[in-house]
Amino acid sequence: MTARSDIEAITERIRQRSKVGRERYLGRIAEASNQTANRAVLSCGNLAHGFAVCSPSEKLALGADKVPNLGIITSYNDMLSAHQPFETFPALIKEAARAAGGIAQVAGGVPAMCDGVTQGQPGMELSLFSRDVIAMSAAVGLSHNMFDAAVFLGVCDKIVPGLVIAALTFGHLPAVFIPAGPMTTGLPNDEKAKVRQLYAEGKAGRAELLEAESKSYHGPGTCTFYGTANSNQMLMEIMGLHTPGASFVNPGTPLRDALTREATRRALAITALGNAYTPVGRMIDERSIVNGVVGLHATGGSTNHTIHLIAMAAAAGIALTWQDISDLSEAVPLLARVYPNGLADVNHFHAAGGLGFLIRELLDEGVLHEDVQTVWGEGLRPYAVEARLGADGSVVREASPRASGDEKVLAPFNKAFQPTGGLKVLAGNLGHAVIKTSAVKPERRIIEAPAKVFDSQQGLNDAFKAGTLTGDFIAVIRFQGPKANGMPELHKLTTVLGILQDRGQRVALVTDGRMSGASGKVPAAIHVTPEAVEDGPIARIHDGDIIRLDADAGTLEVLVPGTEFALRRTAEADLIGNEFGFGRELFAGFRQLVGRADHGASAFGTA
Repeated sequence: MTARSDIEAITERIRQRSKVGRERYLGRIAEASNQTANRAVLSCGNLAHGFAVCSPSEKLALGADKVPNLGIITSYNDMLSAHQPFETFPALIKEAARAAGGIAQVAGGVPAMCDGVTQGQPGMELSLFSRDVIAMSAAVGLSHNMFDAAVFLGVCDKIVPGLVIAALTFGHLPAVFIPAGPMTTGLPNDEKAKVRQLYAEGKAGRAELLEAESKSYHGPGTCTFYGTANSNQMLMEIMGLHTPGASFVNPGTPLRDALTREATRRALAITALGNAYTPVGRMIDERSIVNGVVGLHATGGSTNHTIHLIAMAAAAGIALTWQDISDLSEAVPLLARVYPNGLADVNHFHAAGGLGFLIRELLDEGVLHEDVQTVWGEGLRPYAVEARLGADGSVVREASPRASGDEKVLAPFNKAFQPTGGLKVLAGNLGHAVIKTSAVKPERRIIEAPAKVFDSQQGLNDAFKAGTLTGDFIAVIRFQGPKANGMPELHKLTTVLGILQDRGQRVALVTDGRMSGASGKVPAAIHVTPEAVEDGPIARIHDGDIIRLDADAGTLEVLVPGTEFALRRTAEADLIGNEFGFGRELFAGFRQLVGRADHGASAFGTA
C-alpha cells in the first residue's frame, strides 16, 4: 500500500531538498563499502592486535574473512536502571553469534547519562552535548575496521540519537539496535506527580517525596512514562532498526533474551557475508525518517525529538526541517494516551496492542510508508505484529489484534484522541518554537498574558517561594539555549507552573531551553530559536509585555509595536557560572560550535 498523497508530498519535498547531500552521502558509504568493509585491508599487525584474545579457530576465521564479526557498541553502566540490563547482553550476543557461525566483539562503550539524575543540576548542561560525544565514542569503537556489522545497545534520552548518528556515519555497515525494555509498573506516574506538587507547596516532606519517587523508579529498565527514552524505542521500531515487536518487552524475561539472540542472528544475516546485505545508510532514507516523525506525532512523543530527528537525518544526508515536522503533525492523528498524555504507562500501552497495533492502523490508512527497507527485510508490514515466546524458547510472532485492548490508552484510527499529532511548531515575531499539545487541554492552548522574565529556572522558583507569581502570566526563561549553557531541560518548572495552573491561574512558558520528554499539562513554547545569546527576540522581552501563545493557530507573538520592539537593546546575562564545574569547562568547544535548535543543535553541522 502506498502512502497517502499528503504524506508522499512532504516526503518528496524532503527528498528534493536533500538530493545533493544525500547523493554525496551515498557516494561516501559506497566508497567505504568498496574499500574498508572487510578485514582484508588490515595488515597482519593490525589483525593480530584486533583478535589477540580470540580463540585459534576465531583467529583463522577472522583472518580469512570467512565469518561475519559483529561489533557491539554498549551504553552499559550499573548506576542507571535503563542501562543496567545490558550487563549480560554482550555474553548473550557472543553466544548467539557463535551458534550461528559468527563472531562478536565488544567494539566500545559509550557514556550514558540520565536526565532524571541531573534534572536541575549542573550536570544537565552536559546532557544535550552528550549525544554528540556518544556518536564520537561509538565512532572510535568502529574505527578499528574489524567489523561486518554493528549492534547497538542503548535506550535513553541522548544515547539512542547519538548511536543512530554513529551508525549512519558508518553507513556502509548493517546496524541493528537491541533494546533492554521498560521496568515493570510501579507507583502510577500521576500519583508521583501529586506528591511532587505537595512537596513544592510544603505540604509533604522530603522523606515522603523520596518514597514516592523510589516506588515509581524501582527497578531495571526504562522509566515507564512516555518521555524521550520510550519515544526512542518507538522510533527505532517504526524506522525498522529494531526487530519487530522488540521495543517494550521487560528486561530479565525469557522473551527479552530470545529477542536479543534473534537480533544477533539477524545482524549476521544482513552483513555482506550473509544473504541479505543491508547497509544501514541505504536502508534509512527519507521515507524512514518520515515514518519516525509520523510515529512521534501518533504517540504524542517527546519534544526532544524535534531536535534529535533533524540531527539523525543529517547524518544520512537528509535535510529535515521543523516545517516538515509541523506539516506532518497536521496529517497525523493522536492514537496513544500514555503519561504525561494520559494516565497509562508504556506497559499498559504495550498490553493494549502496542506498536504492532499502532503501526497496522497507520499503515492501513496510508499514513506510514510501507515500502521501506528494515533490518527485518522489505516493507514495514511485518512490524504490525506481537512478539511472543514459543514453546521451544524462540520468538514467534502473530498479527496484532484487530481491536485495541484498551481504547482509553490506544485508539483505532477512526477513534483518534485528536485529529492532529501531539507536537506543533509555533512561529511569530519571537522566532520559532515547539509545543507539545497532546497533554494540554484544548481550553488552555491559547493564552494571552503579561510576561514575567527570568534568566534561569531558579529565578522563577525563587519567585514562587516568595509568593510573587500572582495573576495570569507567561513565564519567559531565557539564556537557556545550546550556545548559552548547553540547553538543559527545565523540568523543575513543570511542578511550579502546574501548581499555579491548578490554583486557577492561566500560565504558560516561553523558553529557549528544553523541557523534559515528560512535558505536561502547562502550555510550553520551548526551543525558541534564535536563542537569547544569539540576540534572538526573546532577549528583548520586558516584564509586563503582553505575549500571545496560540497553539491552535501555531503562533507565538509579543504584542509590542514592531518599531519599538526592534529598537530595544537585547538583554545580556552573566553566564560565567555555567562555564565551570561538573566538567562544563570541557564542553566550551561544543557551546561555540553548536548549531541552532531547529538545525538539530549539533556540533557536526547540517545535511
